[in-house]
Amino acid sequence: MEGQLWATRKGRGVTGKSIVHLRVLFLMIVVGVFLSSSRAQDLAPRAYLITPLHANAVTLNWSFSNGSIDLNGLPVGVTGTYSVPIFNYYHSFGLFGRSANVLAVLPYAAGNFEGTQPGAEAHLYRSGLLDSGYRFSVNLKGGPAMPMQEFMKWKQKVLLGVSLRVVAPTGQYDPTKLINWGTNRWAFKPEIGYSQRWGHWILDGYMGGWFFTTNNEFFSHNSLFPGTRTQSQSPIGVCEGHLSYDFKPLLWASLDGNFWFGGKTSVNGVENPLSQLSNSRLGATGAVPITKHQSLKFSYSTGTYIRYGGNFQTVSFAWQYSWLGKPN
Repeated sequence: MEGQLWATRKGRGVTGKSIVHLRVLFLMIVVGVFLSSSRAQDLAPRAYLITPLHANAVTLNWSFSNGSIDLNGLPVGVTGTYSVPIFNYYHSFGLFGRSANVLAVLPYAAGNFEGTQPGAEAHLYRSGLLDSGYRFSVNLKGGPAMPMQEFMKWKQKVLLGVSLRVVAPTGQYDPTKLINWGTNRWAFKPEIGYSQRWGHWILDGYMGGWFFTTNNEFFSHNSLFPGTRTQSQSPIGVCEGHLSYDFKPLLWASLDGNFWFGGKTSVNGVENPLSQLSNSRLGATGAVPITKHQSLKFSYSTGTYIRYGGNFQTVSFAWQYSWLGKPN
């Protein structure tokens, strides 16, 4: 990428200041790649457990992340600190006799990033809406659609489900800028999920992949690139696992881990081979009921193996209000 920027400016009287400017742009591109790939880092225990028919929940989540972006051995330092408040709405229903649900996610983010390279330093602050997300999930085995009366008598054994997550390009995006919270593209994640209970223990495992459309206005219509440029990304494979323990109903804790790979990025069809992802995270989650309709959830995660991308420590807190049918 830095070579492409150099080639663009070559022949225009590149000065020492221009070279420094290009290095700063390179640092910002690094941050942009991280933001466009960060959704693969999600850890979501108990995502395929079923709920009774017509269950509803609103969740307010706040997460704080701090760390660095690793660049596959490149001598560049990039660090960041950012927070993400998220509003979620969940609803369950029956589909051909099976338990199904939909989830809508509206996130906002604010953060500071800093990059250093020999001869250059850059600081950046961004705040605004991230791309909204939508998830549809349906159980294939072990989870029939049940009203509350039947659900209270039901005992989980083995659950098998599938889901499709869609991220829409609704976030804040300005094509003249390198760094945006929005990605100006659609993203799709089909996934299969497995869950099995042994007494108080639950084991979850998911496998899926992210697929992306092309951003047709990547860092375009500005003084460096007056035309239009495209950015594309190859699919990202994701594996995720959780082992959790129920202390009593709605009071539980889990150990969480994932691994994701792939995701090379290309600009105008030129692939960056160093952008190959091969990363993993580990973490823990706990949930505590506080009233009949309310609960709290806490989680922590950190990078364990990062080849290219964000190596962040993340702490999150969530408040949830749930009800059946109309709220009481």
